[in-house]
Order: sequence, then structure tokens, then C-alpha cells
Amino acid sequence: MKLSANNLAKIYDLLPEQDQKALFDFAEFLLSRAPEKVPEVFEPVSIPRPDNESVIAAIKRLNQTYPMINRSMLLHETSNFMMQHVVSGRSASEVIDDMEKMFDQKFRQMMTGDK
Repeated sequence: MKLSANNLAKIYDLLPEQDQKALFDFAEFLLSRAPEKVPEVFEPVSIPRPDNESVIAAIKRLNQTYPMINRSMLLHETSNFMMQHVVSGRSASEVIDDMEKMFDQKFRQMMTGDK
């Protein structure tokens, strides 16, 4: 049988529910031990900051600027910045300034291997 996502999905659909869970658990196990993909981009992409940018738009721009950084590593920090803006009323420009610094710091840590 040819290896493909479609064939795997067909097999999954044919299995009883208990075996579907086992297949999914095994797939998660394999993923957890797989080597992390090496980022293809090693320099930030230059995307200018627009005037009156929203915090959400800034997060999207910074994710595009730093595609080599794993987004899950930034979820907690970006959520905190969003809360500072929405709940605490901190200005978008201040929050975005700090997010830009944080993204740059994470990039530098990634490139030097620091934690």
C-alpha cells in the first residue's frame, strides 16, 4: 500500500474506536521523538511596522518576521501582551514595542543556543 495521508485516513476510518485511539496515540508518540525541523530562514524578514497597527496585527506581522521561531514557544508571552492591552488598557504602541523586543530576544537566544 502506498504511503500517504489519504491512505492513513482511510485505515483510521476502518478501525474500531479503540484502535483509532491507539493509532493516534502512536502517531503522537512518533511525533514527540521526531527531530525538530531545522528552520529554513535564519534571518528575520523585514516587514515594516504600519502606523496605527493593532496588537493582533502586530502578532501576525512578528510571526511572519520571525518564521524560524516556534510559535508555541511564544504563545504564553503574546497572550500576556494581549491581556495587558485589552484588560489593563496599556496602549497598543507600548505593547507592540515590548513584543518586538521579546521576539528579537527569542530570535537571538535561538541563534546562540541560549535558554
